[in-house]
Amino acid sequence: METIKQIVNHKKSKDILIIVLIVFVSALIVLTIVGIPNKIKQGRYIGRETAANNTLAVSGQGEVYLKPDLATIEFAVSAEAGAVSKAVSDNSGKMNAVIKAVKGEGVDEKDLKTTVFSIYPLYNYSSTGKRTLSGYEVRQSLQLKIRDLAKVGQIIQRATDAGANEAGNLVFTVDDEDQPKEQAREQAIKDAKAKAEKIASELGVKLVKIISFNESSFMPYSVGYDTKGYGIGGGGVAPEAQSGENKIEVDVTIIYEIN
Repeated sequence: METIKQIVNHKKSKDILIIVLIVFVSALIVLTIVGIPNKIKQGRYIGRETAANNTLAVSGQGEVYLKPDLATIEFAVSAEAGAVSKAVSDNSGKMNAVIKAVKGEGVDEKDLKTTVFSIYPLYNYSSTGKRTLSGYEVRQSLQLKIRDLAKVGQIIQRATDAGANEAGNLVFTVDDEDQPKEQAREQAIKDAKAKAEKIASELGVKLVKIISFNESSFMPYSVGYDTKGYGIGGGGVAPEAQSGENKIEVDVTIIYEIN
């Protein structure tokens, strides 16, 4: 026969087992209740993307053509001498003469900028390869903006007559790009919206809202010609520079949410 102690221990074991079973069944019920809606939700989207990816991307382009109203050009002056101080002095004298000449043609002080000033040693080499210092070369470059395009050729001639050894990098641009760029942007947006509406109509969907917008712009400038070496020595005929036509281009990409 079981003792009283054994009976009590047996009863406690049964109680613990019942509690464990109750906890297990409760957990199973909870997991089942939570899992069913998730399974239903997953099944609803099988084979299709979520609404967040229901989008339509379109691009548009706008272009504005306009005549340049600004020219930029660079003049260079170089001088050589046995002493560096003499080379600097000679170079400065030539450049000052160039600056005076272009100012005389109406170029404003604020439109002049020195872009290069350099000093290089010069060497002579013997038949044996021995190097001997022979002097120095000083080089200075001046960039200027010409706002009266009718005077471009004349200014080139005056600068070279005054002592400029080189003239080049002639570029025609637009001084204020904001307004024509805005016009090109408006055209690009209208182009993109028209494409989006047409595509949406063909697909039988509706445009809900814009969720992304991206813009890029480009303005190829008109390049004149390299006037390097032109008119050196004085007495030459002033070149005729053709400004041509510039184009401002804006490209946009718009992404719509659709349903």
